[in-house]
Amino acid sequence: MRAEDLRLPPHAPGLRIGLFGGSFNPAHDGHRMASLTALRRLQLDRVWWLVSPGNPLKDNAALPSLGERIATAQELADHARIHVTGIEASLRTRYTADTLRALKLRCPGVRFVWIMGSDNLAGFHRWNEWRAIARMMPIAVIDRPGSTHRAVASPAANWLSRWRVSENAAAALPLLEPPAWVFLHGRRSELSSTYLRELAGRD
Repeated sequence: MRAEDLRLPPHAPGLRIGLFGGSFNPAHDGHRMASLTALRRLQLDRVWWLVSPGNPLKDNAALPSLGERIATAQELADHARIHVTGIEASLRTRYTADTLRALKLRCPGVRFVWIMGSDNLAGFHRWNEWRAIARMMPIAVIDRPGSTHRAVASPAANWLSRWRVSENAAAALPLLEPPAWVFLHGRRSELSSTYLRELAGRD
């Protein structure tokens, strides 16, 4: 793994940057499609894929190395405005809330937006300090197959409902004071990291 893979990607005050976190085990076209949707609909300048050393809510015993997952993600992303980084390993943060605090401290003036799939919104209320995350930066939820209704009926979506922004106003989201969130619908990929791991295991 290269040293630059553990550094902050280029940034500057005023830039609109989406943060897309996960294990990326493996990265797939669904991640790329969600990122392109966010870039376009939120009028972002960049999307950073934050490749986690390990999800604290999952068993990481069989997780490939951070370097392997970063390399695979970089090959798949293949886009000038999608930056893949293992910065969480350098920050030594375990939970998303701590990562976001550290990034806001190190990148003053950047207009961050947290990006998540609707499958993650369905379980967002189980995340450590999930309300703090919602108060820290705007959130863009990207529709994923099979989780649309579970997501909007979830405890987190219910709590967040008063701050939901219309899809027609999505481009303004990076400029809004949190809590603020939008549910984006569009092209969807049926792929998931779980499915791809199961497929590889049958080979």
